Parts: sequence; structure tokens; C-alpha cells
Amino acid sequence: MSVNWRNISLFSLMGLLLIMTGVNQSWTLALTIVNMGLISSIMALGVNMQWGYAGLFNVGVMGYTALGGLAVVLISMPPVGEAWSAGGFGVLLGILIGVGTILAAIALWNRMAPGKLRVLALIAVLVGGFALNRYFFLPAAAAIEAVNPASEGYLGGLGLPVLLAWPVGALFAAAAAWLIGRVALGLRSDYLAIATLGISEIIINFLKNEDWLSRGVKNVVGLPRPIPTPVEMRQYEFVFQLSQMTGLPVNRMATIASMAGFALLFLLVLAILMWLAEKALNSPWGRMMRAIRDNETAARAMGKDVTKRHLNIFVLGSAVCGLAGAMMVTLDGQLNPGTYEPLRYTFLIWVMVIVGGQGNNWGAVLGGMLIWFLWVQVEPAGRWLAYVLTSGFGADSAVRDHIMNNVAHMRLLTMGLAMLLVMRFSPRGLIPER
Repeated sequence: MSVNWRNISLFSLMGLLLIMTGVNQSWTLALTIVNMGLISSIMALGVNMQWGYAGLFNVGVMGYTALGGLAVVLISMPPVGEAWSAGGFGVLLGILIGVGTILAAIALWNRMAPGKLRVLALIAVLVGGFALNRYFFLPAAAAIEAVNPASEGYLGGLGLPVLLAWPVGALFAAAAAWLIGRVALGLRSDYLAIATLGISEIIINFLKNEDWLSRGVKNVVGLPRPIPTPVEMRQYEFVFQLSQMTGLPVNRMATIASMAGFALLFLLVLAILMWLAEKALNSPWGRMMRAIRDNETAARAMGKDVTKRHLNIFVLGSAVCGLAGAMMVTLDGQLNPGTYEPLRYTFLIWVMVIVGGQGNNWGAVLGGMLIWFLWVQVEPAGRWLAYVLTSGFGADSAVRDHIMNNVAHMRLLTMGLAMLLVMRFSPRGLIPER
């Protein structure tokens, strides 16, 4: 295999940018960019599987990411005993009644002969099940939310190690994608995008409003960490040794060590995913997916079940996004449903895939790192540039005040400009598909 010096040069340049950030600004900032860049690369990898492998236009990325974050709460947080005593049984009973009502409605519709009687029976089952569900569920949820709402007001989780929540987050996203895909994958690409965006909004609004499950917009804080906190890091001898070697204060070195631990853990996860993704892409299965993407009619003529394969890759890519969502919440140490903005961050992930190179896993990783680097750095760089350009204006200049007050918009401008430049000079991305 020949060495691809172009790809090596691009990743080396990305590494050089991160090193320069550490030297000229701070290593804490550089590691923050690295950690979120690695998580963004995993999200971009999931979207690339759907779009680059199969041509599925999914803009519901934030919904699956939110489900991954929810898994961290449900798995790692300790159960709230008082909340379970107040309404745990009622909530579970209400959920079981809701699921039973849906299953009963499906069975009734399939077994009864078509006609008015079937429609009336279906309405009766749905209305009766809904009323029964509300009767048990609403009082129980209210009782749970009334339990110490300042810090609890929810059922809590299972109290298990937080790393177990990562594969569970992937399973949550995969289950939701399977249900959505069974309904939406028959739609044309533009309608599929609308459907996935709408369902993503439903998931996020559910997390914002169901306080009994995840405290809603009150946020769940203090999530367990797989890596020691900076305070805990100070107990290790190597932190003091590194502090003496580098001349950095112990507190800062402990923070750097904690963030570096997360970076190594995320890098390990990304390496495993990349190995699996490359094996899949270069396998007969991967060639079949690309054939379906390029010409569905020809693939159907060859006997391929296109709908089933689309569902497979839709579930797989969403599971990867759910895994990234669980990793992001673990890094933040809190679940904040208000930060999941589908139109904003879904656009950012898609820019990563387009700039990096759709259909190429390495391109998705490079795009994730590069675009997140720009997302973080372009605002201070824009502020410096605006300061230089307006240095000749008076201190009370309205034009200068207007420019300086709108520096934050440089982020979106730069993202759009980066995408336009790549599409103009390298329309297949920085690392195009072979």
C-alpha cells in the first residue's frame, strides 16, 4: 500500500494547530478542543455512515445525541429512594399501560375485518388506554417531581459505572432509529430530512419537559466521571513531578492531567470505531452499500433489499451518534437538554462531513477536528481582527461599537465560508472518497 502523504500532511497540520494553541494560549484550551474535537469526529463518523455510505439525509443528529446523554443519567446516577417510594410504581404502571395500549391497538387492527366496527373498536381501545395511562401516570409524576426539586425531583438511575452508559446510549439511539426508520425510510430524501428533524425536536422537548425522568431544564449535575477530577488528580505523585518539571502550578497540571486522561480514553474509542468502520467500508457489505447509494434501481435488480439495508445503516450511524452523546455528557459532568439545538449543531456536524470528505472515514475525523477548532478559535481571532481594523476609529465611534458587538457572528460566517471554499476548490472534501 502506498503512503498517502497528502492525508498525513493534513493531519500533521491539524496537530500543529493544536500544539500552537497550547503554546500560545493554554494547554487547557488545547485539550478542551481535542476532547470535543474527538467527540465531534465520532458524531461526524456516524453521519458519514448514513450519508457517505448510503446517501441517507438525516438531520436528526441531536435527537440521538440527547438519548445518549440520557443514558448516562439513567445508568450512572444513584436511584432517588424517596422519589421511587412517592411515585415509582405509578409511573411504571402508566408506561406499561401505554405500551400495552399500543400493542392491543395493533393486534386489533390486524385481526378484525375492515369496516366501521374495527375503527370504532380501535378508537375505544386508544381512548380507554390513554385515560387509564393518565389516571396512574400524572399523579405519580407530580409526586416524584415534588421530592426535593432543588436537587432531585426525579427517579435517578441505577448507580452503575459510567462507562457502561456509553454502549447503553448507543443502544438507546439505535432503538429510536429503528422505530423511526421503519416509518420514515420510505420517504424521499427531502421528506426524510424533514421527518428526522421533527422527530429530533420531539425527543429533545420530551427531555426538557419530563422532569421525573431527567429533571428537564433543571439539569442533572454531578455525573460520575471515568477519569479523576482535577482535585482528585492532586493526590497522585506524578502530577507533582510533572508540575516541577514544567514549572506549571499543581492545580493547572492536575487539570491538564485530567483532561489528557479524557483525551486518551476518547482517542481509544475513536480508534476502535475507525478500525471497525474501515473494515466494514472495505468489505463486500460496504461495496454493496455504496452500490445502493449510487444506483438503487440497479441494486434492486440484483436482488438487494434496499429498504432493509437502509434501515441497517440508519440504525448503525445513529448508534454511533448516541455513543458520542453519552461521551459528551460524561465530559461535561451534567445533562443539560437546553443545549441540544438541532438546527445549529446539526448544521455544524454536516459541515464537518462535507469539509472532511463524505464517504471517507478519515475525512470525517479530520473534518470533526478542524471544524471544531475553527468553531472555538474563530471568535477570539475575529475579535482581534476587528480590533485591528477599527483601531483608527475614535473610542466613541458607533461603527466601531457595532463591529465589536457583532464579533460573535464570525463563527457562523466562518463556517459558511469554509464550506464554500472547500466546495469550490475541493468539492469532494479535503480527503475525498476513493
